[in-house]
Amino acid sequence: MPYAYQSSQTFLAIPHGVTDKPFAVVGIPYDGAVTNRPGARFGPSAIRQASQMLCDGTHPYFDVSPFDEVTDYGDLMMPNTSIEGMRVSLAAQIPDIIAKHHVCWLGGDHSITLGLLRAYRAHYQKPLAVLHFDAHCDTWDTHFDEPSGHGTWVYEAIQEGLVDAESFIQIGIRSAGVREARDYVKEQGGVIYTARDMRGLETLGELSEVLSVIRARLTAKGLPVYLTVDIDHLDPAFAPGTGTPEPAGMTTNQTFTILEQTHDLPWVSMDCVEVAPAYDHAELTSNAAAQIVWTYLSGQVAKLAK
Repeated sequence: MPYAYQSSQTFLAIPHGVTDKPFAVVGIPYDGAVTNRPGARFGPSAIRQASQMLCDGTHPYFDVSPFDEVTDYGDLMMPNTSIEGMRVSLAAQIPDIIAKHHVCWLGGDHSITLGLLRAYRAHYQKPLAVLHFDAHCDTWDTHFDEPSGHGTWVYEAIQEGLVDAESFIQIGIRSAGVREARDYVKEQGGVIYTARDMRGLETLGELSEVLSVIRARLTAKGLPVYLTVDIDHLDPAFAPGTGTPEPAGMTTNQTFTILEQTHDLPWVSMDCVEVAPAYDHAELTSNAAAQIVWTYLSGQVAKLAK
C-alpha cells in the first residue's frame, strides 16, 4: 500500500509512466535524515500540486512546453526512516529509469542525492560535474555523530569519486559551520559562491562573471553535469517551507537567471529537495520549486528541439 503522503497527481498533469518520453519526473518522498524540521517527504506532492497552475506549461523565456516530452513515474516506494534502506531501495529502482529518461527527481531531503550520484556514476562510468544550490555546505564528515545524512553527501560524493571536485560549484552557502566544512569544496579544487558573494548581483550583467565561471568549470573536462537544488538556498522570504531555513539567502530572480542562462550545458539530471510544505506560507516554496523544475525541463526541451 502506498504511504498516505505519496503523490497521486502528476507534474503539469502530464501522462503517468509512459516509457517513450525522453524526460521523466520521479518523486523520492524520504526525509529520514533531517536534522531540524521534518516534512520533506511531502515535498513531491506539494511540488506536483503547485505545478498544476502552470497550465499547458509553455515557458515564457524558452517559448516551449515540456508537456509532450515528459512522463511522471510517481513516487518511489522506500523505507520511512532507514537511510541505508532508502539507498538500497534507490539502487534497485532507479537504474532502469535512468537508462530510459533524463530525470528530474523530487525530494525528499538532501540525503537522496548521494544515492542518485552513485547511480549516475555507475551509468556513465565517469565522475560528474555538479552545480549545487544550497544554504548549507553539506560537507561534514559525520551527521550529528551518525556516519551519513543530509549534511554529509557532498563530502561522501567527493571521497567516493562520484564527482570531480574541480568541477563542483556551490552557490548560496551561508549557514553556521566550522571553516573546514565551509571551505571543503574550495580546498578540493572546486568553487564556492557564498550568499554574501551573491549579494547585489541581480541583473544578467551583474551575474555575468558568475555565469562565465559556471560554464567554464562545468564543461572543462567534458563530464556529464548534474544539478542539485536545495530549496533553502533561497532566502526564507522566497521559500519559508523548508526544514532548515537560513536568512540572508538568494532571490528567485538570481536562481532563474542562472538556470535560464546555463540550460545549454550538458545536463544529465537534476533534483530539487528539502521542500517541507507544513512550514510554507501561501505555497511560496512549492511554487518556487515547481517553477525551478519546470524551467529546467523547458530548457532541456528547447535544447532538444534545436
